[in-house]
Amino acid sequence: MPQSRRAHHGPAGHGPIGQDGRCCPLYFAPALGQFPHVEKILVIDDDAKMRRQMTALLTAEGYQTVEARNGREGVALARHEKPALVLCDITMPEMNGHRVLEALRGDAATAHLPFVFLTGWSEREDVRTGMNLGADDYLVKPVEPADLLAAVATRLRRLRQAGPVRGATAADATPEALAPALGLTPREAELLSWVVQGKTNPEIAIILDIKLTTVKKHLESIFAKLGVENRTAAVTLALEKISAAR
Repeated sequence: MPQSRRAHHGPAGHGPIGQDGRCCPLYFAPALGQFPHVEKILVIDDDAKMRRQMTALLTAEGYQTVEARNGREGVALARHEKPALVLCDITMPEMNGHRVLEALRGDAATAHLPFVFLTGWSEREDVRTGMNLGADDYLVKPVEPADLLAAVATRLRRLRQAGPVRGATAADATPEALAPALGLTPREAELLSWVVQGKTNPEIAIILDIKLTTVKKHLESIFAKLGVENRTAAVTLALEKISAAR
């Protein structure tokens, strides 16, 4: 697959991806050879037009892309191609997006991959299901090009910032492990577990089906008990305590 494509010109103001059949706006990308590392994105969608539009946008931004026509093919490509991030539709034949995510999270080689769902559904329950399975983000079709690029960039940046983790990992930070290690209530441990996994306050509110203000109050209580001032310090301490308890 081509690793980058320079966009010389292109009309601005095109509609969202998948809305009117046109591709997204073209974006200027650096010349080939200027990338120290080209990040690979796996796009899984049974809609051929949607796949072409997303890969065209990502390629124009300098990413390398790999396409899968269904869930089973997507799982196989994720294991073989080792992408940096996965964009996956939910409603697909043979194997839907939720099952794809379960398969990747259950494989040590792919469990760490940032995973972004793409779907035409906007129901709250569907969002909660995806997040509970370990999705990192969720975009509703038709997707604005800027929103897609922002989601990809944000998740890749967080992955780079996290780097290799010594000792315990986010997967080890279960509520059952956090509660005794840190002296938290079951609810506090559950909430902190999602924080360790990188979920934002609004995402946690959706997952746990509670108000955003309730999430903030729980976090204030957790920070006070742990003697820390922010999420980063809380996550670091949580992983250190779990490692020490092993």
